[in-house]
Amino acid sequence: MDKILVTGGCGYIGSHTIIDLIEHGFDVISVDNNIRSSTSMLNRIQKITGRNIPHYPIDLCDLQATQNLFKAHPDILGVIHFAAYKSVPESVINPLFYYRNNLNSLINVLDCIHEYKVPYFVFSSSCSVYGNIQKLPVTEDTPLAIAESPYANTKQMGEDIVLSFSKAFPNHKTILLRYFNPGGAHPSGKIGEILQEGGTNIIPVMIEGYLGLRAPLSVHGNDYDTRDGSCIRDYIHIMDLANAHTKSFQYLQNTANVPSLDVFNVGIGEGVTVFELIKAFEKAVGETLNYTVGGRRIGDVSAIYANYEKANRLLGWSPKYSIDEIMKSAWVWYQYYQTEQEA
Repeated sequence: MDKILVTGGCGYIGSHTIIDLIEHGFDVISVDNNIRSSTSMLNRIQKITGRNIPHYPIDLCDLQATQNLFKAHPDILGVIHFAAYKSVPESVINPLFYYRNNLNSLINVLDCIHEYKVPYFVFSSSCSVYGNIQKLPVTEDTPLAIAESPYANTKQMGEDIVLSFSKAFPNHKTILLRYFNPGGAHPSGKIGEILQEGGTNIIPVMIEGYLGLRAPLSVHGNDYDTRDGSCIRDYIHIMDLANAHTKSFQYLQNTANVPSLDVFNVGIGEGVTVFELIKAFEKAVGETLNYTVGGRRIGDVSAIYANYEKANRLLGWSPKYSIDEIMKSAWVWYQYYQTEQEA
């Protein structure tokens, strides 16, 4: 089987992508230093797929360790690079920490892709590269504005690094996936997002607030120029997002004359406000959510959502899950996870 190396394989997006890759016939290797993830995700993958995933707990900022990994697997067909820190507020407080980790690890991976002649590369980018945009929805041709946070800047700089790499070494075929806000869980309910300490992803924060595991959700700003004053985001189901990576490799393998680098937006193409997201959660649990409203958060843009027509046309990808299904699957997963923790 074709072998894919998934960096950040024990993370939320990485673990779900591994499942989708396996379900579509790929062989997978995971690498993750597990500083902000748990190898328990590999056990969950095994329960769902029946496959034990080879895992390497190394830091990709260590070039020698990264080279040793590639040397041990000379038959790698492609790499999906998820491994990165991702908290906007943390990046504002500690920017050098983000630049050092997110960029050095990327450079080392690209070094090894070239040295060991790996043909395909998919880079985990973000809609945050667009900054505060003037026209919605966002297309791949939307000009990139000034990054609103050091995290977003690492994604912009990462894209620049990958672009330079592709120009210098066009035999390596690369896709940048700019995706929007992932949420939800695998349909089995046995794997989903585990919020790390200091994590800020809104759906797990909302659920943990509802369960009394943390303070109630705080809505960051209700005075934006949007239909209800709260920020607008494009929320994509985690399995739709995972499948976009599988579709990317299938496209690179099966399509003649693909460019050395291409860019795709991956979102559901609809903007949802924070208050509308809260209503979707209340619908999923059948109760009212207790939350507070605070001031704006540094680094947040007011509104952003995707046009995914290009991914649909070239990759054959389109989202299958609605915002209600995202919230319902997230709630099913958290109930399962809480039962596990209490056992």
